[in-house]
Amino acid sequence: MKFYAAQIDAIAEALLNIFMNGAYADREIARVLKADKRRGSKDRAFIAEHTYGVVRYYRLYSHLAGDEPRTKADWWRLIGIHLLLNGNEELPPWREFAGLDAAAVREQLAAARADRALRESIPDWLDELGEEQLGDQWSATIGALNEQAPVVLRVNRLKTDPATVRSELAGEGIVVEPIDADALLVTERKNLFATKAFKNGLFELQDYSSQQAAPALEVAPGQTVIDACAGAGGKSLHLAALMENKGRLLSLDIHGWKLDELKRRARRNGVANLETRPITSSKVIKRLTEKADRLLLDVPCSGLGVLRRNPDAKWKLTPDTIDRVVAEQQQILERYARMVKPGGKMVYATCSILPQENERQLETFLASAAGQQWTLEHRQSFLPQRDGYDGFFVSRLSRTT
Repeated sequence: MKFYAAQIDAIAEALLNIFMNGAYADREIARVLKADKRRGSKDRAFIAEHTYGVVRYYRLYSHLAGDEPRTKADWWRLIGIHLLLNGNEELPPWREFAGLDAAAVREQLAAARADRALRESIPDWLDELGEEQLGDQWSATIGALNEQAPVVLRVNRLKTDPATVRSELAGEGIVVEPIDADALLVTERKNLFATKAFKNGLFELQDYSSQQAAPALEVAPGQTVIDACAGAGGKSLHLAALMENKGRLLSLDIHGWKLDELKRRARRNGVANLETRPITSSKVIKRLTEKADRLLLDVPCSGLGVLRRNPDAKWKLTPDTIDRVVAEQQQILERYARMVKPGGKMVYATCSILPQENERQLETFLASAAGQQWTLEHRQSFLPQRDGYDGFFVSRLSRTT
């Protein structure tokens, strides 16, 4: 693996800002990549891949280095350890790498592997929580969440079909394989956003597990459908396609800037039945009481199911964060469920692997006064080691009265 000092320095700068200044990994990597216009595609790919690699195994590499990094020079050493463990038998004779020996690092690694929290590079509290929640499945789950995530596309049926997208991308040198329904697996990482097919709104990037939420809602053209935690709207766009652009699709979120992004994406996708509305007060929800035939609640969550995509999240989460998000999920379920008409349906979904955010939330809701009108029809958990994609939970409930 050939690399240059400028690449390593860029990675070290990104890591310092992520861990010392609280920057989010995806945004910091994007900032670093834009900082030098001279970088080619291979440079950008190297910097992004290895920044994420060090973030993913930060605790393990710090242990092997003997201490947590504080300066950019310390980060160079962590990067050197990462490179030695990922395809490099030796490092350039740069002073920042002085004393790093592949054999010695691998010997330390072998000893560290006995400790799961250290091996998988997670905080002790998270290891304890995962074992309590998932039992025998936890080791395999956290191991899979440390792997690189696959890239999956969702074909936009408002404009095209899977065969056409495959053909168009093949013409641009990108090979994709069908998974199921409208999902296509990208077999080689390339800049998909630069393709004509993407710019023309023929597909969106959306993990296969996440693609299960919209179909679970069982929408039909002409219905009134609310996506109440829409964010930037990947699932709203999917719902619009399933509705064939007919009926009313209302996308809500507490962050107006995310809805602005959704409107931009909707224009590219050819979506015509979507309306966005920021949740500025409880009145927004109250005014929609019993207005929806279908309601999607893709609620805020810990995000533990998508650690492969956001590995820095495990260093930003705390036990208090989990407790707060669980309480928020229950409040959303109880308050937002009122928007569904009698006879309507609701999907509750998270990108978490924890039962306390998933099955247990449903049990609490159904046992509450607000849940007495509801019946559970379907629920499914997706685990990365078993299903191959993001950790995800999707369930459907119907309102009886």
